[in-house]
Amino acid sequence: MALSLSLAGGTLVAQDATVRSLLSRDLAGVPGKEVSMIAVEYAPGGADPVHTHNAQALVYVLEGSIVMQVKGGAPVTLKPGETFYEGPDDVHIVGRNASHSAPARFLVVLVKDKGAPILTPVK
Repeated sequence: MALSLSLAGGTLVAQDATVRSLLSRDLAGVPGKEVSMIAVEYAPGGADPVHTHNAQALVYVLEGSIVMQVKGGAPVTLKPGETFYEGPDDVHIVGRNASHSAPARFLVVLVKDKGAPILTPVK
C-alpha cells in the first residue's frame, strides 16, 4: 500500500484520508516537544496505510464510525464521542472508516518532538 502525501493550503491528503492541521504549539515546560492538533476525514471505505506517529496520539471521533488497531492490540470500532490512544512506540496497523457509504471525521492531538512528521509510513 503506497502512501501519497501532498500539502496544499495546510491540508494533507493521505490515500483515502484528508488531514488538516489545526494547531501546533511548543509544549510549555518541556523543551523540544510540541503539541499538534489535526482533523482527519476518511472517505466512505477509506483507510490509512500502516504507520507510526512517534508521538502520544489522542483520538476523538466527531462523526461516523472508525476502526483502529495498533500492533499487538485488538481492533476497536469507535463512534462519535469515543476515544482512542496510541503510544509513541505503537505501530498503527488499522485505521479505517467502518462505513462504505458515509464519511467519518475525528480529531487527533499529538504530543511529539518539535518538527517531527505527523505520520511515518511503515513498510
